[in-house]
Parts: sequence; C-alpha cells; structure tokens
Amino acid sequence: MLPTSSKLIKISLGLSVLIGISACSKTGISTESVAIPLSTPFSIPKQAAIASAHPLATQAGMDILNQGGNAFDAAIAVAASLGVVEPYSAGLGGGGFWLIHEAKANKSIFIDAREKAPSSAHANLYLKEDGSVNRDIAVNGALAAGIPGQAAAFVHLAEKYGQLPLKKTLAAAIQQANEGFPVYSHYQKLIGYRLEALKRYPTSASIFLNNKQQIPEMGALIKQPDLAWTLQQIADKGFDGFYKGESARRLVAGVQAANGIWTLDDLANYNIIERQPIEIEYKGHKVVSAPPPSSGGIAIAAMLNMLSQYELNTLNNADKTHLIVETMRRAYKDRAEFLGDPDFVDVPTAELISLERAKAYVTGIDMNKATNSLSLKGPKNIQEGFHTTHFSVLDKAGNRVSATLSINLPFGSAFTVANTGVVLNNEMDDFSAKPGEPNAYGLVGNAANAIAPNKRPLSSMSPSFVESNDAVALIGTPGGSRIITMVMLGILEHIDEKPVGDWVGRSRFHHQYLPDVIQHEPNTFSAAEINALESKGHKLKNIGREYGNMQAILWDKKTGAVTAASDPRAFGESQVSE
Repeated sequence: MLPTSSKLIKISLGLSVLIGISACSKTGISTESVAIPLSTPFSIPKQAAIASAHPLATQAGMDILNQGGNAFDAAIAVAASLGVVEPYSAGLGGGGFWLIHEAKANKSIFIDAREKAPSSAHANLYLKEDGSVNRDIAVNGALAAGIPGQAAAFVHLAEKYGQLPLKKTLAAAIQQANEGFPVYSHYQKLIGYRLEALKRYPTSASIFLNNKQQIPEMGALIKQPDLAWTLQQIADKGFDGFYKGESARRLVAGVQAANGIWTLDDLANYNIIERQPIEIEYKGHKVVSAPPPSSGGIAIAAMLNMLSQYELNTLNNADKTHLIVETMRRAYKDRAEFLGDPDFVDVPTAELISLERAKAYVTGIDMNKATNSLSLKGPKNIQEGFHTTHFSVLDKAGNRVSATLSINLPFGSAFTVANTGVVLNNEMDDFSAKPGEPNAYGLVGNAANAIAPNKRPLSSMSPSFVESNDAVALIGTPGGSRIITMVMLGILEHIDEKPVGDWVGRSRFHHQYLPDVIQHEPNTFSAAEINALESKGHKLKNIGREYGNMQAILWDKKTGAVTAASDPRAFGESQVSE
C-alpha cells in the first residue's frame, strides 16, 4: 500500500442524488432515473475543492472560483493550464471527456470532446503495400492526428454552463504559456519516453528540449509564446478562434506540409456531442460514468454488476483479487468485441450493463481456478496510449466536473504545428488500423473500432461520480487501458468507506482479457498472495513501476466534510477554498 497523500484536505460540502439505469441506441444513450429522498442537512456546499495533476492548474481553477466563476469555468481554467504545463498529456491538440453535474437541475451530463478522424481518413490509412500496418506513421507525425476537440469543449462549457467569459478563464494559461513554467521531475520522466520522436520535429525540439536536444534540466523554463497566441485567439473569438480563421489556416498548412490530411472543413465541422452517462446501482450507490465512445462506463458497470453477486468483504485478499480479476477479464472481453463510436456502430449498451448478463457471466467463475481468457472466445483486445490527465472540481453551489483529457502517447504524435504551439495528438492509433493486426502495444482491435471518416476512436477514459444519500465521490485517472481498472478499484475503496487518500494511493493491479496476465505495481501482493493466485492458475507480471495519476474528491454529506487528494505517484495538488 502506498502512503496516503500528504495533500489531503478536509472541507464541508453536500449534494443531492439520483438512482438510474441506462439503455443505448445507435445515436446515444437514454436514461430513466428514480429520485432518492435526501436525509441530510448538507445539501448546499460551503466550500469548493479542486484536485489536478499540477499545482499551477489547480491554482488557476481556484482563482477563477474566487473571481465568481462556477465549477465549469474553473474546469476550463484547469484544463487550459494543464495543456500548457503538462504538454505531454493534454492540450489544444487533443480532446477528452467531461462528466459534469448541474446542481440546480440535479442532472449529470457527459460532454464528448473526443477527437474525430479527418474526412479523408479510411480503413487502410496506415497500411503498407504488402497489407501490413506502418506503425511509425500511425504513431508519429501529422498523419497520426485526429481533429482536436479541446478548444470546442472550452467554448461549449463557457457558453452553455459557465458564468465567466473565456478571456478570464483562459487568462492564466495564456500567462503561463508566455512566461513559462519550470521543468519538474515528472516532465523529465514523460519526455524521456518520447525523446527520440521529439528530436525528429524541429518545432517540438525547440520548445520542449534544451539547446543540445536533450531533456531540460530541473527548473529550466519552458516558454510557449505561439501557444499563448492560439489560446488568445480562442479567448477573443471562441470557436472561430481555433477552428476557423488564421488559427485554422496555420494548423492546416502545418499539417498538410507534414503529410497530414486535415482540411479547413474538417476543423470547421468539428462538433461537441452531449451524451447521457452510464448509470447503474451498486450496493446502495449510483455509479455514473462515461458512455461510448468511452469503454469505461460500460466496463465498470459490468464489473460491478458481477461483483454485486458476491460479498467481497468475506473474502481474503487473494480470493478477492481472483474474483475481481475474473470480472475484469469478462468486461474487457466485451470491450474488445462490441465497443466503438455509437454514432457509427450499434453498441448493445443495455445488454452489456444488465444484471442478467452479469449473472450469466458469474456462473462461469470458479473461485478455485483462473479462467483461460481464450476460452471466452472473444476477439483480441486493444490498448490506448498510456498518458492522459484527469482533474476533479466541486464548487460552492454543488456543481461538479470530473474530466479526463488526452493526446494519447506522451507528447502525442510529437509533432508541434509551427506558429501555433499546438502539439498534435496521435489518437488515430486508438482505432484498429487493421482488424487482426496489432497496434503500438502489440495488441489487436476489431471491426467495431475500425477507421472511418469523422469517426471517434474508442477510449478507456472514465471520469466518474459515485453518489448516495451519504456521500458524493468524484474520481478519474490517466493510464490508457488501465484507467478502467484503476477507477473501479478506487470506487471499491470508496464503497468500503476508505478515505480518499486510499483511493489514489492504493497499489494497483490490472487484467484486460488479453494478454492473459495480472499486471501489477511493485509491492501490491505479498509472497503468500502471489502463491495463492498462481495456485489458481493466474500468471502475474510485476510491471516494475507505479502507474496512474488519480485526482479525487469525496464529499461526506453526513458530516459535511470533504476530502480531496492527488495521486502521490506524481506532481498533482488538491486545494479547497477558504
């Protein structure tokens, strides 16, 4: 067990709650909810809380709250700042998912700002003449980039839910881009993963590396004046400041000069989609999470539905781990087989999150023996890029945001468009470049997630809420395909009434159907637990490093206390208002 975060903070807040279940159609997900009466006086928050992956981003959000903004305004400020100070994880060149809750309407909404494939993209985009996949162009450079959704999300939130203009909410990010931020250890670590790729692109190297084209030293300032200019265009002109006009011309010219396929129409036609979240009930709690094109909500719902058939607290740790792994295995099998962009494929959401399916699945779980994943007879799995960012925001009115943002691999495609400061994503690699062929991780996808014009690639990003009469939890993390299992383990910690520091600090394990192995952080299991799991037929792999960067907030409505924590593995910070 990792130590509880030293950034734990207590405040007083409260919120109301619903219970519901979701069903899906080709165009989205509909939800019917039944209200649960509240029995607590703490339904009106007294303070606000923010947890994010960087202190500067957290402070930017708190400053907006202090200026009279709400949680949605603060979320814009946090996300914009993260795009500056975490250029390896998020930014204007990427997209993300925003799970928001409007307190006055008592309504949760999922804002899909995922990247879209360019209009001239096609299923064979990354295939060589011999039919094999060209991994390099699928991961590096302009051709790997989908049309970004981040700027559109800022505009959508500001115009529909916020109280302040973008000129205010983007001001901190613009200042940070102009004045620079000091290099920190996590920046150095993440840039190390993509150093050689960044060297290939002079614009990227000139911004993010030192003058010897190496990782900058601690404390060196990373200044991004071109990014400040682009952010200012959005602050001044809204949607047109990024997707039309001079910014769009610069972006398209830079992409096309580097063999990319963006057009001005691709940018001008980008659209945000509001979707109904996935909602299920688990042991008296409503779990609200991300619908397709995220696979997270469906997978979390499926796992929890299976676990609801057991009394977890009666099991020892090895048996509990075995059972949780068996539910992970089955949920990820369904993920690989059925999930994709719901605007392009029929996703059988209602069936996948039904208790009937869960009950049928658990009949095949043997508590004494690991299931062979191939015996489940599903397709092979896919895995996304492993670096993303997450933040959580709660304001004094009870509005809240759980947002997970990404450009896929660290520094995305490693390509920065000249004169814009925009680091492009490589989210096109989240598609199945060829059904039956592996992606950058040697894993295989299926036809439901094949490349198509204007389609959104499947994702594991899982911003979530957990609600009951007693508490509200906001939770999410980066981590590629491990996001789902991290969030699910965090939810279980919350339901066991563990403090928020335990959610973000607990040691983690993961199974994703294929490869058929339990991946885990160092020191997750004792020698006796490893022996017990291996005796059941499990294969274990210590991945040799910690992973994830969870940002969470817990609101205890019985006492009015709120705790907020940032993952101790990284550089984040949680704050509350005075």
